[in-house]
Amino acid sequence: MKLRSMAAVWAAKITEKVCVRIFHRQGVTWAGKIALLISPTILSELAGQVRQGIFAVCGTNGKTTVNNLLSGALKAEGYGVICNQTGSNMLNGVAAAFVLGASADGSLHADYACIEIDEASAREVFTHFKPSHMVLTNLFRDQLDRYGEIDATMDILNKAIQSAPQMKLIVNGDDPLSVSLALDSGRDYVTYGISECVHTGRQIQEIREGRFCRYCGARLTYRFYHYGQLGDYRCPGCGFERPKLDFAGRNVEMEGGLSFTVGGKWFHSSQRGFYNVYNILAAYAAIRASGLKAGNFRKALSDFCPENGRMEEFWAGDIRIVLNLAKNPTGFNQNIDVMMQDERHKDLVVAVNDNEQDGTDISWLWDVDFERIAGMEGTFVTVSGIRCQDLMLRLKYAGIQAELEPDVEKAVYRHIAQGSKNLYVLVNYTALYDTRNLLKRICGEGHR
Repeated sequence: MKLRSMAAVWAAKITEKVCVRIFHRQGVTWAGKIALLISPTILSELAGQVRQGIFAVCGTNGKTTVNNLLSGALKAEGYGVICNQTGSNMLNGVAAAFVLGASADGSLHADYACIEIDEASAREVFTHFKPSHMVLTNLFRDQLDRYGEIDATMDILNKAIQSAPQMKLIVNGDDPLSVSLALDSGRDYVTYGISECVHTGRQIQEIREGRFCRYCGARLTYRFYHYGQLGDYRCPGCGFERPKLDFAGRNVEMEGGLSFTVGGKWFHSSQRGFYNVYNILAAYAAIRASGLKAGNFRKALSDFCPENGRMEEFWAGDIRIVLNLAKNPTGFNQNIDVMMQDERHKDLVVAVNDNEQDGTDISWLWDVDFERIAGMEGTFVTVSGIRCQDLMLRLKYAGIQAELEPDVEKAVYRHIAQGSKNLYVLVNYTALYDTRNLLKRICGEGHR
């Protein structure tokens, strides 16, 4: 490699270590930024050394889980993989995945790269390399001040897809928005989804982003639907409908984790949350679409441990604490669904910030079905974060009495002191890293 590129790799590695060890901050974004400042071509140079293929994982919800599970599945097949496992998914975070994964001489030894990419950053990232595959998880309304309405997000993604003419798409066939994007792109695509109705006992008042046909404007009809706009849909006006699923999940069970079959193969995961069926299907469809048989996928699924605040469990003695990211109405509703399925007594801390990464427009709080929490008898709720007052008001209108504590650390310690044994902590982006470090500090080795 060129001397400048080697300097970029070394500077990135030093930056990341300094941020973590001295400033106790995640240094990934800064590492990538420094590397690109020193060598603007470093990302394209390193990506060009990936031997077999690059997977880009995009979509509103589930990117980190799908990306990390796909990476683990490829490793289980014996391949070397580069992955931005921490979820830093804008240009600097993507660059960091490659430079921090490079060896001391500045070269990269990887068969595959699994790269989670923020939808708004996809077009910029694709100027540095062209992925061989894109996994599209779903498209929901998210951070209106950053993305605008869903049409704007789809337009950004379509332009990114057009810039990578050889890229194959793996899309959620149950999502009419994702399918219409794949159709409009003209690219080859395969679909995954859930082939039958799965009754979860939920009564959710949800905003369905894709309830109208994007081709003729008629209201879509559903044979069944799962959440958001995901389900078996058809347009009575023009005939647009859910395509035949290439990788169809069947026989879904949610007792003792998740289990289902795909093409006659049975899979089980200790993960909870119905939405994780889609995440597992996405990873499986992606590895199969690359031409691999995924013979070790069951082992990868068994070994997979959610990290980075995605249904991550901590134990402080006999106190169970579950941390999860929730950043938009659909994500919050799915988290509430998981809580409702937990029949044990539980308490809740919700923290909402409005920093740049979170999105400064928090009007989406009024689209979350918080009213369901009001039905959980004995649940003690604390609101926290920069916009705790707004959250407090929203919960008041949902009929929920909550306590106000702007400091997340104090809120968590208050619940521990009051004897909570089953605590859920839901946070959006910028509260996640500090809250996770707090829980690691409290729980020590009691973390998995």
